[in-house]
Amino acid sequence: MALLLAGGGAKSRRQAALVAEGGLSVDALQEAGCPRALLVAVKEALGGPAQKMLERVNNAGWRWLIPENDEFPEALKQSADPPLGLFLRGRLEKAPVAAIVGGRRATTYGQQAARLLGEAVAEAGGVVVSGMARGIDSAAHRGALGAHGKTWAVWASGPDKVYPPEHGPLAEEIVESGALLTEYPPGTPPRKHHFLERNRLIAGLARVVVVVEAAARSGALSTARQALDEGREVMAVPGSIFCEVAVGPHGLLRAGAAPVTKAGDVIEALGLEERGRESEEEHPLCGVLGPEEALPVDEIAQRMGRPVEQVLVYILELELEGTVARSADGTYRRGR
Repeated sequence: MALLLAGGGAKSRRQAALVAEGGLSVDALQEAGCPRALLVAVKEALGGPAQKMLERVNNAGWRWLIPENDEFPEALKQSADPPLGLFLRGRLEKAPVAAIVGGRRATTYGQQAARLLGEAVAEAGGVVVSGMARGIDSAAHRGALGAHGKTWAVWASGPDKVYPPEHGPLAEEIVESGALLTEYPPGTPPRKHHFLERNRLIAGLARVVVVVEAAARSGALSTARQALDEGREVMAVPGSIFCEVAVGPHGLLRAGAAPVTKAGDVIEALGLEERGRESEEEHPLCGVLGPEEALPVDEIAQRMGRPVEQVLVYILELELEGTVARSADGTYRRGR
């Protein structure tokens, strides 16, 4: 029976859980001379509380996976610090995974970039993984969802603790075609150190980690460091030299991270093929922006009949391609 021990130190919980998963009896462990503290922990794991906890999460649509389960991500099994198991709601696809991460206090540019990259990865057949936090994370998830693709959210809390609370509807959208994951038992709040522990799972799941925006002490940089330790490729989106949240990506670029100058850079790193257009005229924005026109974004959105937020994503994509350029007065025109 799959068990997760709640309570006690992290080390003792992990030891006890490993023994419990091995299917050994308490008598056999006692005969083998196991420490008394470990025997007590195993007895507790085999008792009623753990079973009731599993029944509770199962009724809420979650299931507990251990590395022996076929659904357990192979990439995590091979990581330096794999979890004992995962609470999972939804499905895990076998496809190249890109982690798109960044700070909670994201700029409009950062959110546009994250959404664009999430959309592009999903359209190319990849999976977007992030932490469902405010800012960059949620923008990346929404980009993938907007492309009707797959995205996974790794939580720093128990399966019954949605964080941030306002992202409850986003979690429900994610689980329709993707997955929610956490290694923490029910009732666990999102404590500060949990986010750092959670980041190792994001790094372990991904083939490529993309940092969009991050301040000097951002948790996204810890994800990048752990990705490097795991031998994953780290990429960074350049930002403005006047922007505090560009400090992290620029530091990664100085250290040798690959720059993301267009969505295709990430797609190529994943070993996928970008969904192309036969000609730039096929892009919906190009059809409303005349060759000699320079228009503000709200007028472009009005002509297209699309929300400004969506048009900003189009503009960023075309800016990266050089198809559209921003004028000094804030209007947009065809690129030269």
